[in-house]
Amino acid sequence: MAKVETAIQDKRVTRRVKTRIRKASAEDVTAAWEIRNAAILSQCRGHYPPESLAIWTAGEMPEGFVQMVVEQLYVATVDDVVLGTGTIDCSSGRLDAIFVRPDMMGRGIGKQMVSFLEDIGRAAGLTRMTLDSTLNAAGFYRSCGFVGEAIGHYRSPRGITLDCIAMTKVLRAPPADD
Repeated sequence: MAKVETAIQDKRVTRRVKTRIRKASAEDVTAAWEIRNAAILSQCRGHYPPESLAIWTAGEMPEGFVQMVVEQLYVATVDDVVLGTGTIDCSSGRLDAIFVRPDMMGRGIGKQMVSFLEDIGRAAGLTRMTLDSTLNAAGFYRSCGFVGEAIGHYRSPRGITLDCIAMTKVLRAPPADD
């Protein structure tokens, strides 16, 4: 588990709160699904056709999502409220499901999640990580050290094909303690 200090700004005041990243549990499934859909609808608008966004987020939560949350997902919380999500596959180095609740975006939660997953990857012996970025999130991933420009295609389990950007980051070993 990681505890990271982050500034969370509400509409009235900026205050320091503890962001905790932990392995998700079955109790986090609904929050993770809602954050996923809200982030897609909020941030992907204007980058993908409305019809694609509707298909991508419509319907009931698939059983595969529940399984992924329980087996692979990490959640970022503040005061036990889930605000962000992310996964890493340590056999391939692939990051996925990096989502932050739209009203909490821009406050460092996504970067903290990426950094946390990088640490897991390093501990697992990975030397690089990969991901498929939505068109709107590529700038965020570049600010986290990922590179990639070529437009590719992501085939959603919901039957739509979305443009994406394949991105890679070389993981450097942490500095040795003297």
